[in-house]
Amino acid sequence: MSARSADTSGSAGTGRMRARDVDRVNVRARLDAAYEEGQLGAAEYHDRSERARDARTLGELDRLVADLQATPGATQTRVPTARPSRRGSGYPPRTRARDEDRAAACALLDAALGDGQLRAADHRALTELAGEAKSLGELADLTDDLQRPVGTPADARPPTSVRGYLFPVAMVTVSLVAAVGAFVWAHQPETPPAPPPAVELGAITPKIIGTPNFTTGAGIAQFRDDYRAKFGTTLVDEVSFFEAHISVTQSPQPNRMAKYTYRSGFELSTAPAVRQTTTATADLAEIDTAALDKLLAEAPALLKVENGAVTHIGFEPQRGGPPVLSVYVDNSFEERGNLTATPAGAILRTSPFKG
Repeated sequence: MSARSADTSGSAGTGRMRARDVDRVNVRARLDAAYEEGQLGAAEYHDRSERARDARTLGELDRLVADLQATPGATQTRVPTARPSRRGSGYPPRTRARDEDRAAACALLDAALGDGQLRAADHRALTELAGEAKSLGELADLTDDLQRPVGTPADARPPTSVRGYLFPVAMVTVSLVAAVGAFVWAHQPETPPAPPPAVELGAITPKIIGTPNFTTGAGIAQFRDDYRAKFGTTLVDEVSFFEAHISVTQSPQPNRMAKYTYRSGFELSTAPAVRQTTTATADLAEIDTAALDKLLAEAPALLKVENGAVTHIGFEPQRGGPPVLSVYVDNSFEERGNLTATPAGAILRTSPFKG
């Protein structure tokens, strides 16, 4: 299988672009609303929700909601218009890549991992290929199906010629230097001012702030403390823990929900939307982080994923029952499995890899 594991079932163009976590969350919100309105039966709702959670492209997500009526207040899925262009750099694809071009491609891949467009195995493979890429065309092939977040490095472009401006600019610069020099010489004081006294600043010790792995008990415990300090509660509508970030939905009011992305702080990822007042919540305080760590260590073997690693953990309430933890394991061969457990770490169901 290709290291890119790109989805080929999506439509051409933007439909095959990678989906972010926020895109998956938005589609699941529409499915929730459609279920509440009776557009979907229970079995189809659960099936589509599972497919939305595992969707890799925007085309896959769009097909899950294409036959649904729009629901007032629900976030509509939109295919982003901003995306990298393989010809947008102004250079032919065969043009040799610089180290900074490879670094820019890796930065885009890092951002795609952070917002859920790429899984850990895809990110590792694509980053390795980007480091070995010889041309701009090879780098474009690795990133042309990714949504480009604001602030990512721009594509390489040929420099703009300034030959016609060099002589006039040089002449203006010489004139300014001469004028300033004459003014300074004419106003030179008889006695030069004394230099300012030296200030002893002493040794400055840098403050190092570690970034925890949020798919560990320690990372989840830190998030829980920060969440309680931010919102004054440990109740959530749902939350997904990834290695470098967390996506969480919470209710500032009983009839409103807000979605945040957490790294070192909370950033609002979508505008507040309508929320059913009967929506169930899950309590982060119920998660036994020590028991969860034990479960996470055993998960690859339990799910028969050799050399597997935990990619993400879900925590959400269940209709008519207590909340559950969902643990997902993957490896470099894209062998994957998942399990559900109670917040105390008791296994409820396993879906091991079937090789």
